[in-house]
Amino acid sequence: MTATISPLSVVADGVDLGDGAVIEDLCVIGRNGPPERTVIGHGATIRSHTVIYAGNTIGSNFATGHHVLLREANVIGDNVSIGSSTVVEHHVTIGDGVRIHSQCFIPEYSTLEPGAWIGPRVTLTNAPFPRCPDVSRCMAGVTIGRDARVGANATILPGVRIGERALIGAGAIVTKDVPPGAVVVGPAARQVKSIDDLRCPVGLDHRPYPPRERAERTDSATTPSNNASEEG
Repeated sequence: MTATISPLSVVADGVDLGDGAVIEDLCVIGRNGPPERTVIGHGATIRSHTVIYAGNTIGSNFATGHHVLLREANVIGDNVSIGSSTVVEHHVTIGDGVRIHSQCFIPEYSTLEPGAWIGPRVTLTNAPFPRCPDVSRCMAGVTIGRDARVGANATILPGVRIGERALIGAGAIVTKDVPPGAVVVGPAARQVKSIDDLRCPVGLDHRPYPPRERAERTDSATTPSNNASEEG
């Protein structure tokens, strides 16, 4: 038995497809990433318009919906399903039997342990303060524990761990760790401080968002004025 690849799809050199894999129309497999090999186990079903970057290691019986984007350097177990229009960024670990539904966002450094279930439009996050000058050093991935379930439209904040067999209700905003077996529901949005009070969560010596007047002075010092440009 061999893989079946649509003539309308692109499968790059260095992609190792297992027996029985089916690549539907208009997919791109093994491009746009590092030079490492891309491995997809036997029995995979890659549906139309899926893009899988180079450098992924994927187990058997993998399935995608339509328009899935899977970035590089991910490790994915057996019997994993990813729904339509979901984005999985790079350096994500996904265990055996994980189900990710449609329109989800799984950012880099996330870990989904075996049997985890992610409902539609769930968003995991990893940047405590978006556009912070040192955001790449502050990132902290979410961990979804074994057999935990996350309901539709839930949002999980950076660094949070959802315990084994926990249940997160639809629309919940999860701001702190959830114990194993716990049931968590409801939004948590409320004003707690000013952005001027924020400090780096990993102890770096800077403010994530400098005061506006400081930012304006920095911009004016680095950007030529209109008059100077006209005179030049």
